[in-house]
Parts: sequence; C-alpha cells; structure tokens
Amino acid sequence: MALIVQKYGGTSVGTPERIQAVTERIIRTKKGGDDVVVVLSAMSGETDRLLALAHAMSPSPDERELDMLLSTGERVTIALLAMALSERGYPARSFTGRQVGIVTDAVHTKARIEHVTGERVREALAEGVIPVVAGFQGINEKSDVTTLGRGGSDTTAVALAAALKADRCDIYTDVDGVYTTDPNIVPGARRLDKVSYEEMLEMASLGAKVLQTRSVEFAMKYQVPVRVVSSFTESPTGTLVTKEDREMEQVVVSGVTYDRNQAKITLLGVPDRPGIAARLFGGIAKENIVVDMIIQNISQEGLTDISFTVPTGDAKKAVALVKTLAREIGARDVELSEGIAKVSIVGVGMRSHSGVAATMFDTLAREGINIMMISTSEIKISCVVDAKYVELAVRALHEAFGLGNTP
Repeated sequence: MALIVQKYGGTSVGTPERIQAVTERIIRTKKGGDDVVVVLSAMSGETDRLLALAHAMSPSPDERELDMLLSTGERVTIALLAMALSERGYPARSFTGRQVGIVTDAVHTKARIEHVTGERVREALAEGVIPVVAGFQGINEKSDVTTLGRGGSDTTAVALAAALKADRCDIYTDVDGVYTTDPNIVPGARRLDKVSYEEMLEMASLGAKVLQTRSVEFAMKYQVPVRVVSSFTESPTGTLVTKEDREMEQVVVSGVTYDRNQAKITLLGVPDRPGIAARLFGGIAKENIVVDMIIQNISQEGLTDISFTVPTGDAKKAVALVKTLAREIGARDVELSEGIAKVSIVGVGMRSHSGVAATMFDTLAREGINIMMISTSEIKISCVVDAKYVELAVRALHEAFGLGNTP
C-alpha cells in the first residue's frame, strides 16, 4: 500500500460536476489499495472574485485581512469534496491549513512554509478517513491566517507529502504534463515523460506555469517524486519530476520557457564604490521584492549603471523604493522599462555540451531579435528581449534545438 498525495487545481474543482469527477478519481485510487491525502485549490475564478471584493472596499487592502478573505476559497472546495466522498461511502474529513499544522513565516499574501506537523492528517489516515486539506494557506506563530501566493496549493501538497513521507505527490491540473514549450505557441511541442528536479525548478522560475517554483524546491530538498497529470482525461500518463539520471543528460536542451511578467529598472549614474549594491538590493529585499536578473555596466569616471528585473506586479512599488534609495546613494536617475519578456532554454545536458549559448544567440540574431540582458546557470540561459518578439523567439529556439522531434 502506497501513500499518495493528490492535489487538484481550481479548474479541476471549478464546478459541482468537476468535484464529482474528482471524487470518482479518488475512489478509484482507494479501490486500488492506496491511501490518499487530497489537497485542493479554490474553484477557478474564486480568488479573483475575492480580490475584486477586497479592492471594492479599499484600493490597498490590509494584507492580514486580505489573507483572511482569500483563505475562504479553499474552505468551500474541501467541505464540498468531503461531503461528496462521504456520500459515496468513503469517510472523509476536511482540514484547513491551521488544522493540519502548516506553519509559515509572518509575511502576508506570500508566506513561506517553515514546517508542517500533519498530526491530524496522520490520525485521519489511521482511522481510515480520507483527509481533504485546504491548499494555499497556513498560520504564522501568532496564529494569524497566511496565504502562500499564487500557485501556493502546489507548495502545500508537496510540503505535506514531504512531512508525511508519502510515496508520490500527484498534481492534477488542466494539462497532461510538462511540455518542451507552451503548446499554444508551438503546436508541435512535445510532452516530456520525465524531467529532473533541477530542470523543473528552472522552468518554473522562468515562466513555465505547470508547477509553482517553491513546490519544486520542496520536492527536490526532500526527494518527493512529483507527477503532473491531467484531471480532464482518464489517461494515467503525465510527466514525472524526479532526480536526475544519465538518460536526461543525453538531451542538451529539455525546454524553452518564456515570462512576460517582467519589468526592468535601471539606475543611472550610480557611484561605483563598495557597499552601494548591497545597500540598494538590501533595501529592496526588506520589502520582499524578488529581483531576478542584474547587470552592472563598466565604470566610467567613477559612475556606473545598474539594471535589474522584477515581476511586473512589483514594478511600481520597486520604482518608488529605488527612487528613494537612489537619492540616498547619489544616483542620477531611475528608469522603468516595461514591455519586456524573458525567454530561456533549460537542460541538464548543457553541463556537458558546448556551443549551446552560441546556438541560442545566433538563432535570435537571425530573427532580428535584440538581446537586452543575459543570465546563465549550469543548466539554463535566459535573455531579456522586447515582449513583442517573445513568441517568435520561442518558436525559433524550439526548432533550433530540435525539441519537436521524437528523441
């Protein structure tokens, strides 16, 4: 008997009919002899509806109260699913994040999980009851409700799987796995049978929306096998996210990702002396703004320019903060560039194959796409380009690395 954590996203539980379909899938798993813990998102569109209500009350809602409001979405789905399972003769019990002991830091609207106790889940399993857990939420040490940010139910599911030492975590969504790129842009994109934790972490952080970045971090740290599968088909196939093996290294590039959720901030005329960058990015970090790519130009006459990217949603807040910091450090000006996007290639095989960067840059040059910024790691190369060229860049790179062909 295996212990499987199953997570269902908002589209999977978007209607009573969809919840009934999820009920059937869980029952089939139980009939197969496995124990199941279920983690649910709110119904699709519900979080946006609650956000609209909050902004009808205040243009800048208090984040503590916002978390209290947003956490109600998952309570609806867990109660409904528990009712549906019990009606079919399979005892189920719903639990909030607080009730299963998901303890987070104190940052509201994008809290990070610090630990999971999971005692009530273990008790339910021992009683033969199916635990149905609210994703996306937890509590801080003051017992205030916190939420984990968009996609946080994935993180809940993997963290719970790690705490329970589950055999696998299945993420049910509206796609049937991880693809070499977005099939909406490249119809010939291929579903990957498996992908390494490292590759999936890069893909998630670079714009692939199949899994939330922090959920992959948990999976990699605690070696939890994660399977991405569709809840809209009966096919058991999907993509397994697991530890790297030799077969994966034979493929140079596994996927092409893109992210339009990018804005570039540039500080002009920054004094080039020790401690300036630390002061700048330390101030940004205190506001919980995530900085991605950073470029500092060569110093001329004791001055330099520093450019960096942030998520679009944080751009205005970041610019206001950076303007204050610019005055403090004596920088000349601050510029905000929107309408940009990041396109990336990812693959563990890049560690042992040369010429990958050259192929990427040559491909973009042939399409007349200018590169504004470049960032690399062992297994990825990212370029910031004009947003209007991102789809062209994705298609060209997908073809250049032969990702649509059967390996």
